[in-house]
Amino acid sequence: MTAGVPGPDGAVDPAAMGPGVNGPLLVAFAGLPGVGKSTLAVRVGAALRAPILPIDPVERALGRYGLVGDVPGMAAYGAVAGLAEVQLGLGLSVVVDAVNPVASARGLWHDLAERAGVPLRMIEVHCGDEAEQRRRVEARLPAEPDPHLPTWEQTLLRRAEYEPIIGPRLVVDTAVGVDPFPGILAYLR
Repeated sequence: MTAGVPGPDGAVDPAAMGPGVNGPLLVAFAGLPGVGKSTLAVRVGAALRAPILPIDPVERALGRYGLVGDVPGMAAYGAVAGLAEVQLGLGLSVVVDAVNPVASARGLWHDLAERAGVPLRMIEVHCGDEAEQRRRVEARLPAEPDPHLPTWEQTLLRRAEYEPIIGPRLVVDTAVGVDPFPGILAYLR
């Protein structure tokens, strides 16, 4: 494997990523549904050989047991932050896959990185082609309605409520014809 270049299985040898990867990282993805966060999070997790902790299945599980609180989703964010803290404590990097729509959700990752003594790398993902983002969102919807998978209309509502991210981050547009993965790896170094 060449430094920072994925092998045939898509993984990148962390030792081959070059200087700057001297310990665990907390990588937090942010962005609306359908922008490509999960696809990129999986690739980053494979490159770092790090666990990927997605918020969505935790939210679904909490909802099935009636454990959704007054602040939608924050319980899931708290649960994932707790799991991430355990992994970071074991010396592993962690990749969080979440919409992270509001400052309070994103604040969990800043606080966790500080407590764990690891760098936080925030990656905000956009899809500059609204028709493509809509196609992606609608392609995920099953024949039977699933209250946990957002429709396009719900995605537009989330976009209206999405608070701008303030602070250091890498912004990626998945509608651009260039693969953002090499730039993401460079940012993680």
